[in-house]
Amino acid sequence: MDQEKIKQGVRLILEGIGEDPKREGLKETPDRIARMYEEIYGGLKEEPSIHLRKTFHVDNDEMVVERDITFYSTCEHHLLPFYGKAHIAYIPDGRVAGLSKLARTVEVYAKRPQIQEKLTGQIADALMEHLKPKGVMVMLTAEHMCMTMRGIKKPGSQTVTVAKRGRFLEDSELVQEFYLMVR
Repeated sequence: MDQEKIKQGVRLILEGIGEDPKREGLKETPDRIARMYEEIYGGLKEEPSIHLRKTFHVDNDEMVVERDITFYSTCEHHLLPFYGKAHIAYIPDGRVAGLSKLARTVEVYAKRPQIQEKLTGQIADALMEHLKPKGVMVMLTAEHMCMTMRGIKKPGSQTVTVAKRGRFLEDSELVQEFYLMVR
């Protein structure tokens, strides 16, 4: 990331809204925001597949579910946060990933400016590509600050997105089992 460009941009925004970037409370704000952007957009520099490389052999193909994975992301339309929970299920085909690796995969994709619909699909596609399971289902539930603090101003509203791959596209009972498990 170009720290200097970020700092210049923040100074311009502060001036644009009628603030003085040199006043005491704002002097260090451009530097703080540049450092914060390194953290919250760190997924732009990270390859998600690195977390899914190490797998373990299993003899069954029972559904694996990890639910309530907290994530924070940024809406690419307004650069405001959206945050919520990710729920992931997959049907292994001889290999499983460590559970923390699923959460790390969510985190890498979430730390990029984007939309929730795309984030959901990226997670599902990464799991399909790197774990080679029989199927994947991902559900994200999130609150979007662009809807709660501006615009329509509807705090508490949740956006739910779902991505299904493989057997989850074909087997409605499997989908229902997933929904029961994440409730």
